[in-house]
Amino acid sequence: MNQLKSVIYSILIITTMVFTARAQQHQMATQQLMIDGKGGIYSHDGTKLGYIDRDNVARNNAGNRVYAIDKNGNVVDAQGKNLGKAGKNGVYYSVAGETILSVKDLDADKCAILDPKGHSYGTVHKNYKQHACAVHCFFLEKKAKK
Repeated sequence: MNQLKSVIYSILIITTMVFTARAQQHQMATQQLMIDGKGGIYSHDGTKLGYIDRDNVARNNAGNRVYAIDKNGNVVDAQGKNLGKAGKNGVYYSVAGETILSVKDLDADKCAILDPKGHSYGTVHKNYKQHACAVHCFFLEKKAKK
C-alpha cells in the first residue's frame, strides 16, 4: 500500500513538473520579438507590432509612440517617463542601473536578445542593437493596456 502511494505521488510530481516547464516555455515563446534590418518589430508568430522610425522612435502599428531613445541613450516612453538607458552595444539598463537585457551576436546580421540569466527574448538586426530594449518596452505597453 505504501509503495503504491509513493508511485502515485511520484507520478503526480513528475506530471506537475512537466506541465510547469511547458507553461514557462510557452510564456517565453510568446514574449519574443524580432527586429529586422528595416526596423520592423514583429512578434514571435510574425505579426507586425510596430517599427522604428528615422528619429529613433519606436511606434506601434497605429503610429503611436511606444518609446524613443535620445542622443544620450535614455529610453523614454510616450508619457515622457524615463524607462532606462540603452547602450549602443545593445545592453539595456533600468533606471536603477541594473542590466535588464543584452545582445549576443548570432551571425553577421543578427543578435540574440538575452536577459541576465541568458534566456532569449528574440533577435535584433545588428543595426538596431540599441533597440533591444523594444522587448521590454513593448511588453510594458501590453501590460499597461490590460
